Amino acid sequence: MNKGIKDFQLPMRLELEKETASPTYGKFTAEPFERGFGTTVGNSLRRVLLSSLTGAAVTSVKIEGAFHEFSTLPGVAEDVTIIILNVKNLRLKLHTDKSKAMRLKKKGPGEVSAADIQHDADITILNPELHIATLDKDGMLDIELIVKPGRGYVPAERNKEEGLPIGVIPVDSIFSPIKRVNFHVENARVGRVTDYDKLNLEIWTDGSITPQEAVS
Repeated sequence: MNKGIKDFQLPMRLELEKETASPTYGKFTAEPFERGFGTTVGNSLRRVLLSSLTGAAVTSVKIEGAFHEFSTLPGVAEDVTIIILNVKNLRLKLHTDKSKAMRLKKKGPGEVSAADIQHDADITILNPELHIATLDKDGMLDIELIVKPGRGYVPAERNKEEGLPIGVIPVDSIFSPIKRVNFHVENARVGRVTDYDKLNLEIWTDGSITPQEAVS
């Protein structure tokens, strides 16, 4: 006999596995689903989590002495291309819906890390240990970084704005606060019937939101 909608088995919510939960990792389960629905819901959740949540990222940089990304800087071990690649790995939390500017200014010798970036209270740098560059005794780095809110992945070409000053270099931006999503489906039991789905969902975040906030 065919089931009506009211006879379909659907879980009420995702349950968090508290024993393994952390601010950046969460494992969730949901059951029972009708056969096949676990995969459908898992795929949908994964797609939404990776592409639709708002985060923050650097959208452009202006490096003193560099007019394009293929420049080199005296006294700096890394060329501008590598510095930009490192900057793109910054994980940020923006406490406003407006764009903000940050400044990195340091003289050598020594390592330059994300902890050297100057910013106001509207920005939190989540990975201050991130390596940016290495300076010798004559090296100096002076960078202005623009941070904006956004979603998903935006290539540098789309971060270009009309009227950008000479020397401003648009960069690829990864806005998503979700670093990774995995799911798998196994059998679930309802009474004596075992042909239902149980969805197991794992979420890793960058620390700007918790996994619980991501699915709420």
